[in-house]
Amino acid sequence: MESNTSPARLRAIRIGIVVGCVFLLALVIAMRVFAESRTNKVALTSAPKPVTVVKAKEAKYQAMRSYVGTFAPWVEAKVGPQLVSAYVDTVLVRPGAVVKRGDVLATLDCKSSGAAAQAISMEARAIDAKQRALADEAARTQGLLDGGFVSPNEAEQKVAQSDEQRAQLLATQAKLLGTSLEVADCILRAPFDGEIGARWLDPGAFAHPGEAIVSVVDRSTVRFIADVPESDFAVVNPGREGTINVFATGADVSARVARRAPSADPSTRTVHAEVDIADANRAIPVNTTGELRLAVGDPVPAIELPLAATTIRGKKVSVFVVEGDTARSKSFAYIGESGGSAFVDPSLGVGTPVVVEGRALLSSGDRVAAKEQAPAVESAEAKKP
Repeated sequence: MESNTSPARLRAIRIGIVVGCVFLLALVIAMRVFAESRTNKVALTSAPKPVTVVKAKEAKYQAMRSYVGTFAPWVEAKVGPQLVSAYVDTVLVRPGAVVKRGDVLATLDCKSSGAAAQAISMEARAIDAKQRALADEAARTQGLLDGGFVSPNEAEQKVAQSDEQRAQLLATQAKLLGTSLEVADCILRAPFDGEIGARWLDPGAFAHPGEAIVSVVDRSTVRFIADVPESDFAVVNPGREGTINVFATGADVSARVARRAPSADPSTRTVHAEVDIADANRAIPVNTTGELRLAVGDPVPAIELPLAATTIRGKKVSVFVVEGDTARSKSFAYIGESGGSAFVDPSLGVGTPVVVEGRALLSSGDRVAAKEQAPAVESAEAKKP
């Protein structure tokens, strides 16, 4: 069967195929040239490494000791019955209430104790009346004894009966006193000026002797209590001044060690120390945590660096110092650290650029492209006096 395609059409198809092949070949060559132009021909090890540096600052370092402890009230009383068991009738206060000494805090339902006290009181009155009658009779008998109208034996018996009634009266009065104490124990009063710290029982609960219903705390003076290692016995010497950070409020208050135990705890080998803090405004919540900071020794000259710029091993601090465009690893004597800063020997030199960021990928002798770290911007709150 003969083809209907003309020679001219075949020629055009061949030319189109040739042009397409040339175009594809040119595209491949262009892409190859472009890819090769983007390839880095320089070894990475010979390129400067970007780092951030800070300049070493002159400073004074003074060793500090920090001890975590608790704030306790000057006095605290857990108020509850001590002699009677009874149902709670009323509780008149809640936590936070300010009370004065003698204020009624709670009452107990003590009807039985009141009735018993009244019965014993009546019994004591009856015995007292009988004892007086016997005493008068004994006195008259003694008068008849002088005239020989009664025998000595009879007179002695009358005196003995009077003494017996007197002893019985005293026993009944003592019993009445105990019952009166039980009645008084049913009205619970504040033992001193202070605030209600906690409330454990509500009306209707049954209270036993020794069980507290409410607690009263006096925060006019707060005691900070800390147990320090025995090696710091001299650090917490009474009279040493420092500061205490109150974790609950974030406030720092001045402190002076008020007292220190003369011996360490045998089980923990720690020494008990206390600081008294006058708190007329009652701003420090008790039974919370704080940190006591005390300075030790005298300030010594040092160079201050960010902790992120250092590697501390024992008494040596390693840093990368930038000399020209080269980073050198150097070691200096370790003096101490505080907060986010490390303090090293002044031989480092004030103003020396030290690598902070990028030091993890550095080796001594590497070329670097150093950029100085921007200073920290103080917040508006920090600038306030």
